[in-house]
Amino acid sequence: MTRLAPRYLLRAAIDGADVTAAQALRHAVFVAELGGRGGALTDGERRIEADRFDPHCLHLLLVDPLRDGAVVGTTRVLTPEGARAAGGYATEEEFDLGPLRDSGRRLLEVGRTCLHPDHRGGSALHQLWGGLAQVVAEQGTELIFGLASLRGLDPAEVAPQLGVLAAEHAAPKELRPRSLRPVPMTGRIFDRRAAVLAMPALVKAYLRLGAGVGEGAFLDEAFGCIDVCMVLDSGSLNKRVMPGKAAG
Repeated sequence: MTRLAPRYLLRAAIDGADVTAAQALRHAVFVAELGGRGGALTDGERRIEADRFDPHCLHLLLVDPLRDGAVVGTTRVLTPEGARAAGGYATEEEFDLGPLRDSGRRLLEVGRTCLHPDHRGGSALHQLWGGLAQVVAEQGTELIFGLASLRGLDPAEVAPQLGVLAAEHAAPKELRPRSLRPVPMTGRIFDRRAAVLAMPALVKAYLRLGAGVGEGAFLDEAFGCIDVCMVLDSGSLNKRVMPGKAAG
């Protein structure tokens, strides 16, 4: 069977211009499209979404050769060494990561994942996960974690989604980060199918990879959403994204 070449090219940012391109896509998605304010260093005039963690992260760029190499997808990762230089992980502004830190396992934070609207629903996200799996292997990562968002600031509106996540997808108790200002995750599930369908694509992608959620959710006013903390064993990512390089 003939194997088709990947639709996109995936590479790491190599200079400031690359990082700015990633930040521009983040602004287009998180600020212009979804209506959030963005990180503390967001610049509306330059149309970039930024924060203090960016200089310490590795930024992955998904580029479209058919659009002159335009950046159509991005995610960023923060290693333990990068976190020490940054004074912590971005997730720690919302969740207590004590259970993960105390696990003794090597961590990797993933965040700011987004795709241009014209490139959602196809192979783009899978290729982005493939790049992440390569970084995980290179870093010797054992646990991956990061924030995933449910749209809106009204806990009642997303209560069914939170209820499904807590009831069916909780991370192991000993690896469960805790929200610093908890939004309860005990919503009554009137229609499970509707709740799952309402979940954003990124949340469902994490779940398909085998991720679990932490304890409680967090009201993120800067981005206009309610965040949950996802925790994923690196072996699960490798088995699903890079089966030829699965750990163990």
